[in-house]
Amino acid sequence: MGRVLRETLKPSTSSVSATTTSTSVTETVNGSHQFKITGYSLSKGSGIGKYIASDTFMVGGYLWAIYFYPDGKSPEDNAAYISLFIALASEGTDVRALFELTLLDQSGKERHKVHSHFGRTLESGPYTLKYRGSMWGYKRFFKRMLLEQSDYLKDDCLSVHCSVGVVMSHTEGPKIFSIAVPPSNIGHHFGQLLESGKQTDVSFEVDGEFFPAHKLVLAARSPVFRAQLFGPMKDHNTKQIEVEDMEAPVFKALLHFIYWDSLPDMEELTGLTSKWAFTLMSQHLLAAADRYGLDRLRLMCEANLCEVVAINTVATTLALAEQHHCFRLKAVCLKFVAMPENLRAVMQTDGFEYLKQSCPSVLTELLEYVARVNEHPVIVCRHGNEAILDGSDANGRRVKQRL
Repeated sequence: MGRVLRETLKPSTSSVSATTTSTSVTETVNGSHQFKITGYSLSKGSGIGKYIASDTFMVGGYLWAIYFYPDGKSPEDNAAYISLFIALASEGTDVRALFELTLLDQSGKERHKVHSHFGRTLESGPYTLKYRGSMWGYKRFFKRMLLEQSDYLKDDCLSVHCSVGVVMSHTEGPKIFSIAVPPSNIGHHFGQLLESGKQTDVSFEVDGEFFPAHKLVLAARSPVFRAQLFGPMKDHNTKQIEVEDMEAPVFKALLHFIYWDSLPDMEELTGLTSKWAFTLMSQHLLAAADRYGLDRLRLMCEANLCEVVAINTVATTLALAEQHHCFRLKAVCLKFVAMPENLRAVMQTDGFEYLKQSCPSVLTELLEYVARVNEHPVIVCRHGNEAILDGSDANGRRVKQRL
């Protein structure tokens, strides 16, 4: 009989076991907000539990707001203390965060009153806010009688600084490579195409000036140009088109955005450095953006105009916002005009006369804003369409659901 040979397999001594690693990183995403409270003496007597709220601000992907109670938050304190809280103002569950509330010393001595989680070890870890409307703060932040004799109150004004550190965790794996990818420069390439003047196939006459361009670029960027140049109702002469009711610098800025995907230097374009010239150019460019269906440009102009609202231009900006359906810009303008210190001055401008003639319906909305300001000159008690209510224990740490 033949023999059966059995081979015994042995593990290779040259094989190397692979080891992988990962790291869990827990850190805070930090942000801050400064809240100025003017007319402190007028806010007193509004009632225990009544608060003045800051505008909302974003930190760590969540909205937050500061709540100041001039008569205190708790009935048992009989308005002897002011209360100060920070609240979660957006949807969220079990949001963990560190907080710091600071009442600023306005004498220049920097003897601020600070309550902070930062820079110290917390036995129970960061504070957890369970849901929208949850708060952290102090019912007895400061005795009111001492506050009114202190350097924290100056010219009937208080200033509060709030810092929030939202706790975030993520896991990092090994990085095999790292290649720096430059940002897109397609706008730069198209911009150079416009500046070169090469291969242009259409020219626009605007207020006596001529602007060569490329039909395909315009059609790709603007539905209005697409219809005008290639649609069934296109112009008979698509080689040279006259643009009416627009100034040459505005059309030049419009073309700059279409090719570069950014706003031009307004000072360089207009030759003026004043804030008024910037506002006027932004107004005209917003109207042009709406005319040619350039939504991103319209929003950029709307954002710029929100930043430069002023007595002498707000009425014309408000009329523009109404005519071009810029609802956020309209709200900013109405709020500005309705302020008692601004209303009379705005009504004396030529722009207000234009507003009355061109958009009379806006005056009704303005009266409603004015009435609202006069009815609640200091106390703000709503965010969006929902009121946020809460309660807390003796230490000011328990919260109650919103309505």
